[in-house]
Amino acid sequence: MKQIKFLSLSLILIISGCSQINKASDFITNPTAKEQYKRDLNISDELFQIWENSAETVFQDSVGINLPYAETGKFFPKGFSVYSYEIKLQPGEVLNVEAKTDSTGQVVFIELFEKIGDSTNVFEKIKTSGFRKKRLNFEAHKKATYKLVIQPEIEAHTPFTFKIEKQPAYLFPVSSGSNRNVQSYWGDNRDGGARRHEGIDIFAKRGTPVVAATDGSLSFTGEKGLGGKQVWLRDPKRKQSLYYAHLDSIANISGNVKRGDTLGFVGNTGNARATPPHLHFGIYKSYRGAINPLHFVYQTNVLENEPKKLDSTPHQLLVKTNKANLRNKPTTSGSKILSTSKARDTLQFLGKTNEWYHIRTSANQASFIHQSLVAPIAP
Repeated sequence: MKQIKFLSLSLILIISGCSQINKASDFITNPTAKEQYKRDLNISDELFQIWENSAETVFQDSVGINLPYAETGKFFPKGFSVYSYEIKLQPGEVLNVEAKTDSTGQVVFIELFEKIGDSTNVFEKIKTSGFRKKRLNFEAHKKATYKLVIQPEIEAHTPFTFKIEKQPAYLFPVSSGSNRNVQSYWGDNRDGGARRHEGIDIFAKRGTPVVAATDGSLSFTGEKGLGGKQVWLRDPKRKQSLYYAHLDSIANISGNVKRGDTLGFVGNTGNARATPPHLHFGIYKSYRGAINPLHFVYQTNVLENEPKKLDSTPHQLLVKTNKANLRNKPTTSGSKILSTSKARDTLQFLGKTNEWYHIRTSANQASFIHQSLVAPIAP
């Protein structure tokens, strides 16, 4: 018995030692999440290469989605399924991705790529989820098209749910305000076209609290120029300044403030005396001047309910109509027809979103097809 205990303790020490060695090595070599996966699960070179190559197919896909988006399905062992979605983001929008699985031990890899150039199909990797992490968050700093890639581990065998949403980086700067209160936008004419509007105007009742959209430090409070009573809030994280103008009055504040702190109250001081009370909200970067602040505060829809899981999961779908359009988005409005399938064609099932199936054709093309056009084939 003592010998067994000794061997068990030795094994634990060896495993612990290997883990510490791996951590030390990782600090120096900085391996990717997929490299850690190959090493820690002792994946053979041949199998790993097949799995990695399967992810390359998504760069020929042109599947796009509007946010928020949810998809449910099931991973099958050695199915080598891979999912990709093209998403358009504006500066100030934060992308949130979560891959939920019934089995907590299953590994899922989430990677984000930025499209380089408008006419090319070249993508550059810009962010990945950590090893054994099933979430990814990314704040866009420029207007671009991004490709989100989600790939389960080789032996994954579990139902899944993908939730993909976006939100503004900042809190809406007028208390209890919403998108409908924005009634004057970036670039609108001013002074008969002599200048352009360098911000957005948010209309509200006089005296409505104006709040800090993010944590920061106050660089100026007072009354001057066209902006009248104003507050300048420095955001050190993004290296930009937030400009609150035409205030009726300024709160008794100084120094550092927290997101949501009251900075002042809506008014129409400065050159806004002839207009209804509103907040002029602007953002300035030291190296490029004013930038469009809209998407930093524009409130977006969120998934209110958890997507319903499928009662059964098919491996394939059978086209049951003479003609079936395969689309680049799960909608008939504003989507493109990528190709057409005919009766008795079989399609690989990837997942389901509302009334649409996410599929791959025999030619390995990803697309969406409406559920009325296919019949599930039982596994």
